[in-house]
Amino acid sequence: MKGGFKSTLVVILCVLAAWVFAEGSMYVNPHQYLKQNVQVKAKPQPQNLPQNNLLQNPKKYAPKEGTKKHPVIDDTQASLKPTEEAQEAAKKQSDKAAAKQGKGHNKKLTKVYLEHADLLSYDKLLNPDAQILTGNVCFRHDNAYMHCDSAFFYEASNSFEAFNNVKMTQGDTLFVYGNYLFYDGNSRIAYLRENVRMVDRDVTLFTDSLNYERLPNIGYYFDGGLIVDTLNQLSSYYGQYSPETKLCEFNDSVRLDNPDFTLYSDTLHYNTITKIATILGPSVIATDSGTVYSSRGWYDTQKNTSALLDRSIVFSGSRTLTGDTIYYNKGEGTGEVHGNMILEDTVKKAKLEGQYGFYNEKTDYAMATDSALLREYSQGDTLYLHADTLRLITIDSTKRDIYAYRGVRFYRSDLQGDRDSMMFQTQDSVLRMFDDPDLWNDQYQLYGDTIEVYFRDTTVDHVHVKRYAFAIAQVDTASYNQLKGDDLKAYFDGKTVNQIEVSGSAESIFYPAEKDGSMVGLNKTQSGFLTIWLKDNKLDKLKIWPNPVGSLTPIPDLTLADKTLKDFYWYDYLRPLSSADVFKAVKKKAAEKPKRSNKFVH
Repeated sequence: MKGGFKSTLVVILCVLAAWVFAEGSMYVNPHQYLKQNVQVKAKPQPQNLPQNNLLQNPKKYAPKEGTKKHPVIDDTQASLKPTEEAQEAAKKQSDKAAAKQGKGHNKKLTKVYLEHADLLSYDKLLNPDAQILTGNVCFRHDNAYMHCDSAFFYEASNSFEAFNNVKMTQGDTLFVYGNYLFYDGNSRIAYLRENVRMVDRDVTLFTDSLNYERLPNIGYYFDGGLIVDTLNQLSSYYGQYSPETKLCEFNDSVRLDNPDFTLYSDTLHYNTITKIATILGPSVIATDSGTVYSSRGWYDTQKNTSALLDRSIVFSGSRTLTGDTIYYNKGEGTGEVHGNMILEDTVKKAKLEGQYGFYNEKTDYAMATDSALLREYSQGDTLYLHADTLRLITIDSTKRDIYAYRGVRFYRSDLQGDRDSMMFQTQDSVLRMFDDPDLWNDQYQLYGDTIEVYFRDTTVDHVHVKRYAFAIAQVDTASYNQLKGDDLKAYFDGKTVNQIEVSGSAESIFYPAEKDGSMVGLNKTQSGFLTIWLKDNKLDKLKIWPNPVGSLTPIPDLTLADKTLKDFYWYDYLRPLSSADVFKAVKKKAAEKPKRSNKFVH
């Protein structure tokens, strides 16, 4: 009987075991469930990137070797309890984060307490190390409470797994939700998976994989996530948030959506209180008015102001602004640049440079100083203009004024100039020079009280020298042809002068030459008006009226005083001979500065 009873008991146990395995246990195996149901999420990608987005080459901006990151659990093992190696790595990272924030790491271990469960049971076949809890489960660890529908409690290791309707609270402001939680009480790290939300007042973090380290008070995701506050929405592949400091860190495929712009970045930090985004990697800011490229700086998303470093670029229509440091106010449409500024307008064909600059994209006003240079190429032949200060004022879509102040020097292949101030008006294609300017064309030097250069299409039409006009052409090292009067106009054929008219108190000195090129003597004339015609840069015809007075002095009879007219100065040392020469600091010799006590008396 005893043997029969034992046999019967064995049979009953086998039947029960078979029934359990065939029909299923009353408890769900969470490991198996999660293996079957957790889906690995695809890496999120920014949508609608600008065509020239810097981030289109992910390899270029991939994290460098040695970059410190939080430990990442393999997606294929997302449903399992973290390995000992992962827990140890997480603990080390937690220690580092705590030290970084200036907090002493509390190494004293505290116990995880089971506060409530409707049902507690054990199942050695299912999970011999765990207490199996179902119904309104609640755990407490320090000041944190964790709720769920069911759980495995590993009291020996001071940890537990929670399933379905997981809710974790810390204080009265931080709430974390998800479908699954593994919590390690020794390291104080919570691993949450599936439909995870971290809510901290007005900030909400969404992801499917979140590790929350209670000791440094940091939550981070590593397989795509989203953080939303009252103003902005930020997404990335990796991100972390500190409820204590309100700081967010984002890496890889970062996108910030604001009502006024969209920011794409490789690496970005964000403060949910100040709403300031700190750019730490290649970034693109796309707005309705243009695009900004930067790799370092900050952007105040509330005030729409930014400081952009490391040669950032601002595109606005046909204009491009580049500088070492750009303070950009999108609301006002202004940019202030410090260091190596370049402002280029491809439509108006002008490039403004300087060590300091200012630009208003709404009024199209620009200013540059400190090594200021304007390259104006709308006329075909590029004009290089340097001054202490340059200003560009837009009149309309096709017209603008250019003002140059102090130390003005410019170079063009057919025209060079030097003086104190100048302005160029594109509406009438006139360049005006003030305060005793000097102008050179080929062999001619022109100077006077004021000079106006009139352009036609891409070439110079004529030059008008007003008051105390002087024109000089060098014959040899000691001889100069000279024209002088109250008013002078020089007309151009291509890039050379072919006619000069002098009005009022006209005087001239010329060296007539024989056919073999030898000089006959010095011809000096005086009259009211004078016109000369040139051919191949040589005197072709001369007309003087009315009542001209003249004389011809043989070369051997000439004295030094005979060779020049009053107020003659040869400023060849001032002439810019190349585009680089416009930066050459040259001043007129004191003895060669015009002395005009009364400009109405000649």
